[in-house]
Amino acid sequence: MEIVWEVLFLLQANFIICISAQQNSPKIHEGWWAYKEVVQGSFVPVPSFWGLVNSAWNLCSVGKRQSPVNIETSHMIFDPFLTPLRLNTGGRKVSGTMYNTGRHVSLRLDKEHLVNISGGPMTYSHRLEEIRLHFGSEDSQGSEHLLNGQAFSGEVQLIHYNHELYTNVTEAAKSPNGLVVVSIFMKVSESSNPFLNRMLNRDTITRITYKNDAYFLQGLNIEELYPETSSFITYDGSMTIPPCYETASWIIMNKPVYITRMQMHSLRLLSQNQPSQIFLSMSDNFRPVQPLNNRCIRTNINFSLQGKDCPNNRAQKLQYRVNEWLLK
Repeated sequence: MEIVWEVLFLLQANFIICISAQQNSPKIHEGWWAYKEVVQGSFVPVPSFWGLVNSAWNLCSVGKRQSPVNIETSHMIFDPFLTPLRLNTGGRKVSGTMYNTGRHVSLRLDKEHLVNISGGPMTYSHRLEEIRLHFGSEDSQGSEHLLNGQAFSGEVQLIHYNHELYTNVTEAAKSPNGLVVVSIFMKVSESSNPFLNRMLNRDTITRITYKNDAYFLQGLNIEELYPETSSFITYDGSMTIPPCYETASWIIMNKPVYITRMQMHSLRLLSQNQPSQIFLSMSDNFRPVQPLNNRCIRTNINFSLQGKDCPNNRAQKLQYRVNEWLLK
């Protein structure tokens, strides 16, 4: 019996040491997480485990203002104090490097020509840091946010940081009023958004087939990425990757952008892994929706209807669903 207890004690000690080593390992903070289970190899935490494997990521599990969310249009609030978004490019085109990070297609702008955004729910001006693409393995999924329970083929996220209060995106991401993310749904069509066409044409997208591949792009016009609408939806939430800091204001544009079926197919051929490893498509790189927890979802779409007040006592509840293009 003593031998059995010694064996059990050793097994328990080894398990504790293993977990402790994992929690103290730098790779956890640098990127020990995934959207979906790996086909082979060691365990990598998927979204349901993000907040459990590392105490620094506990907001991913216990946070009350997490993103993404399902937007119920019948519960949206008209806020007359939401002003139009103001995009400031200085009249110049920009350059940046497009990366295959293993999780996203990421376009990170250089610092030569800055792009700032203000207006909407923002009190401060925010600077564009990164453009990130989420997309699905099939057209019926891929976006992180849902609209009345419906997903879209993809979602473009423009990540901005508050450059008036903070020196860089890393500092802003963990600080109050730190981030603003402009989100635009993607749909498959016969035509393509001109900005996304620069990123997703065959000559460009094939340069980043594998993890850590990068390709430099120049002469980009950020204004071309935005759909032709001044209408948007906004709410307070979090980043959708660990550590899930609840410092982001989300602005979801009320019209989608379009890419072709071939461009979507090219995205699905991007690998999460390096060439020497097994191919695993980057597609389905989205976090499941999180509870809204009584947060207000506001909009600048005015249906001129009376309704109940939002807790901020300055908004009206909508009675109609928003913009039926999203529901087709």
